[in-house]
Amino acid sequence: MPSHRYRPVEQRVALPLTDRTWPSRTLRQAPLWVPVDLRDGNQALAEPMDTARKRRMFDLLVAMGYKEIEVGYPSASQTDYDFVRHLATSGDVPDDVTISVFTAARADLIDRTVDSVDGLPRVVVHLYTATAPVWRDVVLGRSRAEVHRLILDAGTHLLRRTDRRPGPAVRFEFSPEVFNLTEPDYILEICDSMTELWQASPDRPVIHNLPATVEVATPNVYADQIEYMHRNLARRDSVILSVHPHNDRGTGVACAELAVLAGAQRVEGCLFGNGERTGNVDLVTLALNLHAQGVDPMVDFSDIDAVREVVEHCNRLPVHPRHPYGGDLVHTAFSGTHQDAIAKGLAHHAKRAAEDGVPPEDAPWTVPYLPIDPADIGRTYEEVIRINSQSGKGGVAHLLNTHYGLDLPQRMRPDFSRVVQRVTDTTGQEMSAKDLRDLFEHTYVDPGRDAAVALGSWSTSEPTAGKHTFTATVHTGDRTLTCAGEGNGPLAAMADALRGAGFVVDVLAYTEHATGAGPDSPAIAYLECRVNGVVRWGAGWDTSLLAASVQGVIAAVNRAAR
Repeated sequence: MPSHRYRPVEQRVALPLTDRTWPSRTLRQAPLWVPVDLRDGNQALAEPMDTARKRRMFDLLVAMGYKEIEVGYPSASQTDYDFVRHLATSGDVPDDVTISVFTAARADLIDRTVDSVDGLPRVVVHLYTATAPVWRDVVLGRSRAEVHRLILDAGTHLLRRTDRRPGPAVRFEFSPEVFNLTEPDYILEICDSMTELWQASPDRPVIHNLPATVEVATPNVYADQIEYMHRNLARRDSVILSVHPHNDRGTGVACAELAVLAGAQRVEGCLFGNGERTGNVDLVTLALNLHAQGVDPMVDFSDIDAVREVVEHCNRLPVHPRHPYGGDLVHTAFSGTHQDAIAKGLAHHAKRAAEDGVPPEDAPWTVPYLPIDPADIGRTYEEVIRINSQSGKGGVAHLLNTHYGLDLPQRMRPDFSRVVQRVTDTTGQEMSAKDLRDLFEHTYVDPGRDAAVALGSWSTSEPTAGKHTFTATVHTGDRTLTCAGEGNGPLAAMADALRGAGFVVDVLAYTEHATGAGPDSPAIAYLECRVNGVVRWGAGWDTSLLAASVQGVIAAVNRAAR
């Protein structure tokens, strides 16, 4: 790899902070969130949103609780302009929601932007210009002083245009594009001059948004840059310090979290991280990371699948199945060891909640491998454990119990797990809960119903206390025998009777339970039997527990005889 062609960040931009304090801080509250799906995210789409898709996305963001929403770049396209006008004339923008619009630092573009927001009472106009040396030299062809003058002229023009606007005062935001590659002293100079120009005050603060437009360093470097600005910005109480990380190095979420530790108060990003190149910072992950630490994210993700459906429809892009929190498979375990730990954790959680007298959804969450309760975001436990060739006995048993009330004995679970393993290894496919139930019935129950060894009529009695008899007609191959036996219980008497048909049966383990509520609910019996020296499990289902047990013994006999 020609790595010699690239310079490390410390050779590209000054990094003056040496006494950083952000590493010792913790996140205690959510920042101000600003979704930019309708602007920055939209710019990254092969098929930009039309008004209908934009409106559906906007309504989702409002319903989730976002209070400031960047809705477009009205000078960049007629579609964006029309959507801003749609919001302005619809009367559907809630009283507590602020609309943000984006514009480059050019007078004609500022004019069109200000025209677009006419009639909207709460507005932020977001002005941007690239400031980094490469952009100044290659794109703009201007010196530091000339770029600063351009920004001041644009800010002055914006101030004049909005001063004549009736209604509440417009608030201003400035982004020095590619902040993370711009000289720190230069950024301070520009931002402080804009704070003064726009007459910022604590009750009408200016927003200085510092983008990691293209990620070029580890997240700690960005945090250092943000803390430097946080400490040195003039009139700090009149400035909202905002960040806008991108994800070129795959560390956008870490950049945002560390930036908030370093003094940022506001984060711009997109739901599920859509954006140019590798994306904008992911607001879903950021918010639910806070939730997982016991911090209210102040945004509603209680139905994550509904949120994802709208985003996928509007962006016409799928969300990856392993996307943090929102992907189809993110709460799913296929590994046997994971499944066993999760199944035990869920059972422990339910037990502890019952002991504490609280609903499970209110009990402290400590389930292995699941950082949050899937129910918090509208998921059911059906998605948690799924079965393929990597799965184990714990996951198989959990699904049978959860879906069908079958509580397999501990000693039986490895036996059925091996049966499942053979099927999944052969097919290479996943098995559903229904597939598991069908396979269980075929393996352990059906051999007691219709197989080489079958019982015709049978009866049992207890002629004296502690002494049971069992009489049955046994069909085996082309023979039909009448067998009788006795023992200290019905199954012992049955085993004694089967000796007359040539089967030496010892019941090694026996478990039974009801599979539902009420007197007519079926019971299931699980029996581990040694038959002519071969150990096999059998099971029986019946409303009569004794009948279920008899079926289970015959199932084990047939399985041993194969």
